[in-house]
Parts: sequence; C-alpha cells; structure tokens
Amino acid sequence: MATTEKNKVMVELYDLPITERKDDRFGRVVTSKSLNEDDLIKTAVARRTDLNATTLKASIEILKQIAIEEVCNGASVAFGLGFFGLKVNGVFTGDNAQWDSTKHSLGVRVIPNVNLRKAVETTGVNIRGLAVSGTVINSVTDVASGEENGTLTPGGGVNLTGTRIRIEGENPSVGLKLVNMETDAETAIPATSILTNDPSRVTFIVPADLPEGDYQLVLTTQFSGVKTPLKEPRSYEFGYPLNV
Repeated sequence: MATTEKNKVMVELYDLPITERKDDRFGRVVTSKSLNEDDLIKTAVARRTDLNATTLKASIEILKQIAIEEVCNGASVAFGLGFFGLKVNGVFTGDNAQWDSTKHSLGVRVIPNVNLRKAVETTGVNIRGLAVSGTVINSVTDVASGEENGTLTPGGGVNLTGTRIRIEGENPSVGLKLVNMETDAETAIPATSILTNDPSRVTFIVPADLPEGDYQLVLTTQFSGVKTPLKEPRSYEFGYPLNV
C-alpha cells in the first residue's frame, strides 16, 4: 500500500564546504508538514469511517506504555515503524567495572522496519535546486550524553554544526528556541546561554528547568555570509525531535 510511486518528496541543495570543489552540494528533504498522533488518527478516521478516534487514541497509548515498559526491561520491541532497544553510552575500564551514572547512560536504538525501508526506496524525488536561505543545521550533539540528533540534557551543553547558522540580526525573532511538540510551548534560549556563535558552529546551554518531552529546535537568523545582513530573518527547523 505504501510502496507505490505516488509518494514524493522535495529536496533542496546546500553548500558542501568540506570538499575541494566549490560547486559540490548535499541534499536535504524539505519537511512538508509536522504531524502528531492526533493528526494521524484524524487521517485514519477519514479513510475508515468505521474507526473511532477515541478508541484509536486509547489503543495507541496502551500499546506505547507496554512497549516502553518492555524496552526498559531489556526487550527488543517491534512497534510502529521500527525496532526499539536499549544501547549503552560510555566507556568501562576493566572487566569488573561498575556502572557510573556520571560516565555511563542508556540510550534508545531505533531501526526502521522493512515496510518503512521499502516505502522510502520507492519514493519519488523532485530537486528544487539550491536552498534560498542556505541555512542548515547538520547535527545537534548533546555534550552530557554524547548522543547526536536525539537528546537534550537540562543544564547541559549542546553543539550545533551546520552552514550559515550564526545567530545575528536585530529582529526580535532572531535566536534559538525549543518548541514542545505536544503542547507547542516555546522556550527561548537566552543570549547569555549561547557560548559559541560562528557560521558553522553554535554552542548553547539547555535551560536547567526545561520540562520533559520531545522538542523541535528552531534557529532564526539574519546572517547572510556577507557584510550586509538579510533584510528579513529566516528560520530553520531541525528535522529530528530532541528528547528531554
């Protein structure tokens, strides 16, 4: 059902500064929309009028809690679009080393299942050309856990790498913010918490009181790469949810 070529994505091109060729580019899929479980349930009910939204929501919540419990007890769980299991972060010294929460942590390993992989393989691609803003975040690394593109630690440091990500401009919207993906509540990162602010690297401290949840990182800047800043600020939304 999901593997027909009716599925299509748009790809924009960005500068690839790490190679010798000045015309080398890398592609990034344009996010067409951001959906949550309620959005998916509405679509399911629209397609199948015999389904009940309340029942679907309750069923998903029950299955999620069971899956979380099993994963946290060491199980490998096939759920939804992938396989979930635990991984260990940190280095142990010696055969009889003990767990040290200041050096070690547990993370989640996610592997897409065969249905998702096949659907992606048959998805059509349209190239839109060079991205207008040229601003892109390539990676978000949580310093405390060492995890990339997945975790934020309240009170800990975060390293961003990318292209034209320097935070610059007088517009009030310029800056970094974290948007809770469930409540849409926005948490601005104070300027005093931004430690490094370069065109290809930004480092900041996560607010110590940031509530638990999944967040979307949004960077807004008027940085243009030349002396004259952009007249209008441009925002870049990082494509991976970041969990606190």
